[in-house]
Amino acid sequence: MERVWFPKWVLLLVVLGCLCLSGCVVEGLGVNWGTMATHKLPPETVVQMLKDNGIQKVKLFDAEESTMSALAGSGLEVMVAIPNDQLAFMAEYKRAKEWVRRNVTRYNFNGGVNIKYVAVGNEPFLTSYNGSFLNVTFPALQNIQNALNEAGVGDSIKATVPLNADVYNSPESNPVPSAGRFRSDISPLMIAIVQFLAKNKAPFTINIYPFLSLYGNDDFPFNYAFFDGDTNPIVDATTGIQYTNVFDANFDTLVSSLKAEGFGDMTIVVGEVGWPTDGDKNANAGNAYRFYNGLLPKLGTNRGTPLRPGYIEVYLFGLIDEDAKSIAPGSFERHWGIFRYDGQPKFLVDLSGQGQNKLLVPAKNVLYLPKKWCMFNPNAKDVTKLADNINYACTYADCTALEYGSSCNNLDANGNASYAFNMYYQVQNQDDLSCNFEGLASLTTQNISQGNCNFIIQIATSSTFSLRPSLVGLLLMSLSALMLL
Repeated sequence: MERVWFPKWVLLLVVLGCLCLSGCVVEGLGVNWGTMATHKLPPETVVQMLKDNGIQKVKLFDAEESTMSALAGSGLEVMVAIPNDQLAFMAEYKRAKEWVRRNVTRYNFNGGVNIKYVAVGNEPFLTSYNGSFLNVTFPALQNIQNALNEAGVGDSIKATVPLNADVYNSPESNPVPSAGRFRSDISPLMIAIVQFLAKNKAPFTINIYPFLSLYGNDDFPFNYAFFDGDTNPIVDATTGIQYTNVFDANFDTLVSSLKAEGFGDMTIVVGEVGWPTDGDKNANAGNAYRFYNGLLPKLGTNRGTPLRPGYIEVYLFGLIDEDAKSIAPGSFERHWGIFRYDGQPKFLVDLSGQGQNKLLVPAKNVLYLPKKWCMFNPNAKDVTKLADNINYACTYADCTALEYGSSCNNLDANGNASYAFNMYYQVQNQDDLSCNFEGLASLTTQNISQGNCNFIIQIATSSTFSLRPSLVGLLLMSLSALMLL
């Protein structure tokens, strides 16, 4: 048989292609790693999971020591963060210098943590904060960047402020991207921040959430939240550009806002973008699959947006579900992860942007509590206190999957009780005393999951904690019941 010879560059492309199929991701793609969970995966497990899936960038919401230690030597590019409640302290330069010493330069050694950004606060100018952080965010930003500069790392590590997309808008009289301007009540402050970022060659970081455009707004065109085309595009009459998705329109509104202040070429980092999978009628794995199956190929081809074509650095939100997050913005807040609470993938996705969707590599060597569940006791004699006990369970455990449009919304009354009791029981590390509820609950070794409604077994970690001691709580409930007799 005649041998066929290929040039070396062809073989190299084949090899690179195979490597990419096994673990590469879109250029510049990172993930947000939040840790507001009652039972956290060990940081080392999470870091390995990131590496197994080819993810090379991670954005944190603090600089917690165990997380940073796990990231040391990993080669992952890291954005550490200063929570909003610390911004006032960072407004004092001495404290900013100490923060940089303890959380940045401490890890700046060969084999340490590859820190690229410091996030100063998180969406501090949200209108819902009523101006709480308006006077401290910019001084904190200045002090942190100046401290980085003084420490000799300012050329490689930049301070930035992750902002919500509500810091800019278009006027109601002309609601198109080209008319974008910074919000009038904070415009001088935003201009000062942009000027400082530009001076230090730091990026403008923005969080964009197409899901939130749909949430609570039934008049919003559903398909416009995704990337696979909308039959009724929005036309910007000024530029003649047709917008078929809200991400592009939102991003370009920011571009126009920056351009109006003379910074049209400023680097923009998308700090958060994603789609939740539970806790709302539009939050499910199917919609999340559709969203990511549009976003990732878009990023993979570096199409950018109409006003900013090309590469965009993006951090997906988020990595793992967080069952202890506040649900004040909505019950979906606990379900943003592309992985479940235990590091298991939720849906098919291709982080390389090539559309070859598959399940991500799960967390390895995860330890679970025993296969026991807490359920409603079918032999319970007095159910008059059932509602009170369900409310108690859901106060200290995550019952958001029971809400309207969510994955466990179709359970009957007994099923609702079983779900609530089990979630509390698992949060309490399967303490037998936490499965009583005044005789309304009982233990079972049979999996009581129903259809798409998963009755979980919680992971076992050395750092598990109870949101409230079960024994004390149940004793108080029993005493209260006796007092009413």
